[in-house]
Amino acid sequence: MRQVSVIILAYGDEPLLSASVGAALNSRDVQVEVVLVDNGSLSISDVGPDPRLRILSPGTNTGFAGGCNLAASHATFDHLVFVNSDLVVRDDAIALLTSRLEEEDVGLATGAVLLPGEPLMVNSIGNPIHYLMFSWAGDFGEPFAIHNTEEQVAGICGGFFACYRDLWNQLQGFDETYFAYAEDVDLSLRVWQTDKSIVFEPRAIGVHHYEFTKNNTKWFLLERNRLINFLTLYDRRSRWLLMPMLLPVELGVLASSIRGGWAKEKLSSWHWIWQHRTYLRQRRTRVATAKIGHEVHWTDVISGEMNIPGEFGLRVPAMVNAVLGAYWRIVKSLIN
Repeated sequence: MRQVSVIILAYGDEPLLSASVGAALNSRDVQVEVVLVDNGSLSISDVGPDPRLRILSPGTNTGFAGGCNLAASHATFDHLVFVNSDLVVRDDAIALLTSRLEEEDVGLATGAVLLPGEPLMVNSIGNPIHYLMFSWAGDFGEPFAIHNTEEQVAGICGGFFACYRDLWNQLQGFDETYFAYAEDVDLSLRVWQTDKSIVFEPRAIGVHHYEFTKNNTKWFLLERNRLINFLTLYDRRSRWLLMPMLLPVELGVLASSIRGGWAKEKLSSWHWIWQHRTYLRQRRTRVATAKIGHEVHWTDVISGEMNIPGEFGLRVPAMVNAVLGAYWRIVKSLIN
């Protein structure tokens, strides 16, 4: 029987934490342990004792990236499954998801993250990634019935995915500088850069009690981390080739931030990037070194247009998307 370490993080008020942990522990056809990281949660006491449950209390909020790394370092088993604290898996989901890791070319497997209620609607079935490093919940709000098909996807949904420990360690997990947001984009693209693929497994279903929250700290992290991805995952030539699109889009995001009341956070993301040039240079070197010897053109999975659902706060006009897509078709073969 496959042995699986399920990793769950808790922070603040977590009304579904007990249900999330309980559902993972009740998984069938696998032997499960749950490693729960208390990043400062008010709901840890709601989780009943179980010999298969370990609670780690770092004493500070390690963020999503740091918490996942901490839990993975304490996990017993080689199959790692990451589950959001407000996501409840079906009893066969973890077995089905981890079975995909047995395929030689698969690096990460992401599950069907669905919204509560009937009929079943999509929260994410894997996340698209745009070449300017925007990412969003794939096919959000659409009926699951029309997306119930196994396929390769550009990026995982960080709320429900599986990885082998060996690959996780090879990639050194999430970059803890990110703290939260866009670390799943970074991990996904670095997996593609190792000649491994990412698959969506539609039978592995988790119900995500999801609410998109907008706050200024989140906007800062989203924008800063997106720029880290852009500035470190591409080589020098690629960055220069994409600058004609990046610069006007950055000004467009700034205009949107002014309208939305988070201009200070957008400007702070630029300031952070400038202040941490040494970190970015060192990270670029690490990423470039890891690419050596791998021949898959990882940019094949990246999107040329940004079809971001309106609920996520950034609308891209059709004309802008047309220009972005046309430019990507011209330069794509030159990008690495």
